[in-house]
Amino acid sequence: MATTLGLLKLHALPYNPPRSQSNLPTQPNAPPKLTLCTKDSQKLLNQTIHHVKSTCLPLTTLALPFFLDTRDALAVNGEFGILEGRSFALIHPLVMGSFFFYTLWAGYLGWQWRRVRTVQNEINELKKQVKPKPVTPDGKPVEAAPSPIEIKIQQFTEERKELVKGGYRDRHFNAGSILLGFGVLESIGGGVNTWFRTGKLFPGPHLFAGAAITALWAAAAALVPAMQKGSETARNLHIALNVLNVLLFVWQIPTGIDIVFKVFEFTKWP
Repeated sequence: MATTLGLLKLHALPYNPPRSQSNLPTQPNAPPKLTLCTKDSQKLLNQTIHHVKSTCLPLTTLALPFFLDTRDALAVNGEFGILEGRSFALIHPLVMGSFFFYTLWAGYLGWQWRRVRTVQNEINELKKQVKPKPVTPDGKPVEAAPSPIEIKIQQFTEERKELVKGGYRDRHFNAGSILLGFGVLESIGGGVNTWFRTGKLFPGPHLFAGAAITALWAAAAALVPAMQKGSETARNLHIALNVLNVLLFVWQIPTGIDIVFKVFEFTKWP
């Protein structure tokens, strides 16, 4: 826009005819000099500037209200500009709605990684139940069909191989890190945006549930070092905290939808 306004103030370059070179000594075989400005080029330049002015002025007129006058988009007094508008207010519900489904995905990844460990424990327990195979007097094992326990061991072994290929441990860790970082950031951002729009916060189910979800994210992440050391208690507590987190998330959805309706009622674009 600054470039457009600058063009409106641009004056046409004056035409200065080339100086007479009759008094200058001629040089044999001298290359012809390039004339930078002629009458035709000056006329073309003036027409170009005229067209630029006529085109940019309407565009500038249309664009100025979006940059200089944002009062219609504000919900309070316009102290924070476009931060009080509807566009920024809708960022929080969109991000947190996507985080709800991402939380379910992270839980699935965590459960698959837990299955990698538990299936190995089941294999170890089944191996203890396998009876020694009979042998011949020569000490050679007698050929016999595999027992049901051995068949289960083989099935669990194949299942564990497929689970290991899935890389669920690293994927679950990465998903949890994203939830912790961006989730805490956006939960705080939602409260700040409410204050931008209304000048206050509204204590109630949505605010308290959001604060609890944020605290549960931090508490579940704090258990990771103990989990990496093999603490089964920390693992079970990690699962319990995340299950509670999902339940609070589900309970918070209706109140969040009500707030979105109020945003459309009391704010304007952008």
